[in-house]
Amino acid sequence: MRNPIADKVMGIQPSGIRKFFDLASEMEDVVSLGVGEPDFDTPWHIRDEGIYSLEKGRTFYTSNAGLKELRVEICNYLKRRCGVTYDPNRETLVTVGGSEAIDLVPKVIELKNENQFRLTKEELLGAITDKTKLLVLPFPNNPTGAVMRREDLEAIAEVIIEKDIFVLSDEIYAELTYDTDHVSIASLPGMRERTVTMNGFSKAYAMTGWRLGYACAPSEIIAQMTKVHQFAIMSAPTTSQYAAVEALRNGDGDVQEMRMAYNGRRRFLMHAFQEMGLPCFEPFGAFYVFPCIKEFGMTSEEFAEKLLAEERVAVVPGSAFGDCGEGYLRISYAYSLEDLKVALGRLEKFVKRLKGNK
Repeated sequence: MRNPIADKVMGIQPSGIRKFFDLASEMEDVVSLGVGEPDFDTPWHIRDEGIYSLEKGRTFYTSNAGLKELRVEICNYLKRRCGVTYDPNRETLVTVGGSEAIDLVPKVIELKNENQFRLTKEELLGAITDKTKLLVLPFPNNPTGAVMRREDLEAIAEVIIEKDIFVLSDEIYAELTYDTDHVSIASLPGMRERTVTMNGFSKAYAMTGWRLGYACAPSEIIAQMTKVHQFAIMSAPTTSQYAAVEALRNGDGDVQEMRMAYNGRRRFLMHAFQEMGLPCFEPFGAFYVFPCIKEFGMTSEEFAEKLLAEERVAVVPGSAFGDCGEGYLRISYAYSLEDLKVALGRLEKFVKRLKGNK
């Protein structure tokens, strides 16, 4: 019988992140630092609003673009946080998660540790061709925790305007920066009209399971995105949208509390790496660290497999994020400080044993 599955689908590699999550779930006494999911529960006042929406019978489709009430709050949020003004009627689309309906074939730009994994003007110029139409700019970054400061973005914006291309700015970790406020590239002169800003509620508000995100862009782009959204999704979950209205209106304190906790964990990890002699540039965004393990002569996957087997600690090999991640590990600190202390104690034993065998 002829195989009914398309070759393109058959050729997709399974997630390297999920591989180690699944392996860890089959073992006992494992501390997993692999998944980028907040360990906080969604704040109660946000959950209550979702529950109330169900009790009120708000169980029907919303408009394709999302609740008008939510789109207004998204625009209010972006104006006060990023200084960018959008029209809730024509320039805002509520999506199922931050990455819904984005399907691209990118040319990868390999960022460098010595640049703290920021994108430089020179790297961008070297990657652009006559066929380039769009730059995907995911900062603060997963897996490195790198951020782009205003001066970094200004240099990138010069190239984007000169080459007349667009930007897809993935800002899902925008609320999780630790030494400076996040700057959206859409806020820079000449960039609003050529930027699609993607964001969501999963990371900042601990709402991963609510599956809700949004896109803001010039009206002609949102109109086309909404057409795709109409046929692929219809509308984002109604209950989630009502909860998100409450998050945007009254959730700033929750975000601040969680950010402070993540920052404490980040500082703990950086100190622990220094103590064990494991090189790691200091990340200032998201909730990931990206230590270098090249000195041990193993691939990232070999190191991660050996660490899991011998010390029961699950991390993600950097190679799961592409060839330029080889030689690094992604470690998430979206876990309790108690779990981090146990895991880093085991990692230190493992590193000492490897160094002793060199």
